[in-house]
Amino acid sequence: MIVRGAGALALLYGAAVLFRLTTLQWVLSVLAPGLLIAIVIIFQPELRKIIIRLGQADLFRPDSKPRSGQIEAVITASEILSQQRRGALVVFPRKVNIKNIIDTGTRLNAEISSSLIVTVFEFDTPLHDGAMIIQNGKIVAAGCFLPLSEQQDIRKSFGTRHRASLGMSEQSDAVVLVVSEETGAISLAFDGKLYYNLSAVEASRKLRGLLERGAAATKAIDEDAIELAPAEPETLPPAEI
Repeated sequence: MIVRGAGALALLYGAAVLFRLTTLQWVLSVLAPGLLIAIVIIFQPELRKIIIRLGQADLFRPDSKPRSGQIEAVITASEILSQQRRGALVVFPRKVNIKNIIDTGTRLNAEISSSLIVTVFEFDTPLHDGAMIIQNGKIVAAGCFLPLSEQQDIRKSFGTRHRASLGMSEQSDAVVLVVSEETGAISLAFDGKLYYNLSAVEASRKLRGLLERGAAATKAIDEDAIELAPAEPETLPPAEI
C-alpha cells in the first residue's frame, strides 16, 4: 500500500510537471521531505536490520566452517536431549558477526563434543537456559541471551526458545538449532523462518548444507521446505510444543 501511494504521488508530480501546474508542484515539493521522513519511520525495523548486517558483516574472516564430524556431534547431542526432553538452543553464526550476543554468555572456547553439549544443557546447570554459540569449529560460549522474534503471528504454543531462535535468525544470518523441552522436537531457524519437528537425518542434512554451501543451499532448502516442514510459523503442523 505504501509503494502504491508513493507511485501515485510520483505520477501526480509527473503530471504537474507535464502540464506546468506550478502550485501543485510547489505543494508536492513542500510535502516531499516529510514523506521521506515518514517512510524512514515506518520502515525503521527493516532499515535497522539492514544497517546491522552491513556493519557487522565479517567479509574478510577466513573460512572455518564446522567439519562434518563436528556437525554430527551436535546432531547426536540433540537426539540425546530430545529423547530426555531437555531443551537446547545452539547458534551457528555465518557471515554476520554476533560478538554482542557472545558477550552476554560465558566464554568456553572448548572442542565440540556431544557429551559436553549434553552436559551444558543438563537440568539445573548454570548455562542450560541460554544459547550455545558454535563458531570456528569450537563451542565459543554458552548461556547467551538471544533477541526474541518481532513477528506478531507466532503460535502462542511456542516457548521462549523457539521465539529466541526466530529472533536470532531475523537479526543475523545465523542458523539456530532448537530442541523443545516439552515435546523433544528438533527444529532449525534461519532467515526468519522456522523448520519445525525435523528428524535427525533431515536436521543434519539441512545444517550441513547451510553451513557448507551457504546461500545456494538456503535456496535449495526453501524449495523442499513443503516436504519437510512448513517454512512459516503460522502454518506449522498442529503438533503440541
